[in-house]
Amino acid sequence: PSPTFSVMLGSAAMLRPHVGYCAQRAFSTTPVALHLILRSRLRVVDNSALGRQAMMDGKPPKIIHVYNKKRIASIGDKVLVAILGQKKQGFVVGCKHKTQTPLVPRYDTNNVVLLDDNGNPLGTRILSPLPSMLRSDKQRFSKILALSSRFV
Repeated sequence: PSPTFSVMLGSAAMLRPHVGYCAQRAFSTTPVALHLILRSRLRVVDNSALGRQAMMDGKPPKIIHVYNKKRIASIGDKVLVAILGQKKQGFVVGCKHKTQTPLVPRYDTNNVVLLDDNGNPLGTRILSPLPSMLRSDKQRFSKILALSSRFV
């Protein structure tokens, strides 16, 4: 344990009251996780007009709901995002993390593919590589896998 600020200064600091000064600051040491929570910012990786406009305006979409019980999204989860004043659904196709885990590709950004109300992708192409682990569930991701040409 490190000594407090008043102990380091000696007896002179003990005579003065500590008004408005915090000797020790609390800070978080949580490790970087492989998931996204509510209000996390995302990057749209399809060529939809709505996604392109949001990224050019510097207003990336943010998660407002996650469609699972834990309310924590990771690769392959369906989310509801707020983008330019609209609510759209999307699939998370990339999560940013620092450590490499087996069979999970490492991305530099949190990526999402936007969907319309029927579950069809809004764009006609996907601009970044998709994780190959999405291929195992072809029933859910068949329309997204058809638009992508690169897999990691």
